[in-house]
Amino acid sequence: MVQIRDVPEAVHRKLKARAAEEGMSLSNYALRELRKSAERLTNKEIMERLAALPPIVTKTSSVDMVREGREERERELDRRIDEQIKRRRR
Repeated sequence: MVQIRDVPEAVHRKLKARAAEEGMSLSNYALRELRKSAERLTNKEIMERLAALPPIVTKTSSVDMVREGREERERELDRRIDEQIKRRRR
């Protein structure tokens, strides 16, 4: 059994409203949210899993990948801006 004391009134109202929107009791809604929280990995667990993965070897350096991604994003933004300018001129 879990009891939570000293829940601020605003938090209680918000959770109760969310439960009602879902057609659930506050208790069932809270239980569902606690289950979802318990199922999520912690940052520590994520880092441990990542550390256990084999390293990724690429032919391109990460610096070059980031640079290429930024340049691609800039080209896309320029293209969209050009389209907007053309539309406004019509």
